[in-house]
Amino acid sequence: MGPALTAAARALAAGKLVVYPTDTLYGLGARAADPVAVERLLDAKARPAGMPVSVMVGSIGEVEALAELAPAGRRFVRTHLPGPYTVLVTGSALARRTLVPPATGPSGTVGLRVPAHPVARELARRAGPITATSANLHGAPPSRSVREARQSFGRSVAVYLDGPPRPSGHASQLVDLTHATPRALARR
Repeated sequence: MGPALTAAARALAAGKLVVYPTDTLYGLGARAADPVAVERLLDAKARPAGMPVSVMVGSIGEVEALAELAPAGRRFVRTHLPGPYTVLVTGSALARRTLVPPATGPSGTVGLRVPAHPVARELARRAGPITATSANLHGAPPSRSVREARQSFGRSVAVYLDGPPRPSGHASQLVDLTHATPRALARR
């Protein structure tokens, strides 16, 4: 996996798109601090403007740096991540300064993921925070394989990364940590 992971991290650093596996679905990634790359991602997905984009990081420490968490939120992060969750948090000053507007949203919230998939976490560790949107065209079912993702995105994606274990095929559970008590919301 070493050379493929290196190629994917380099592609992201160059502002290109990457498809990668997570514990839940295949993701479509762009560097979350690169406005041109994120715009490229939104165009590739044919996603309407104004829809937020989740962000994947490689560790719990990065979540804590990018989020303002109440004690119960911090406990949730430390006991449930890495895992099949997207946590909705109030972005920290670092998040507001470094992540592009589609990732921070107008209210300053950020959807963060630390997947329980070694390839995804290592990619985020090497490339920095990256987008964590499913690898599908807007409104279409999520890709169940790299082959399906390639059929959707073709050459608009620079690297199609795969690796065991296979994604579960179920979207992550969205958990709102912007209040004193965590609240489960819809799957994403």
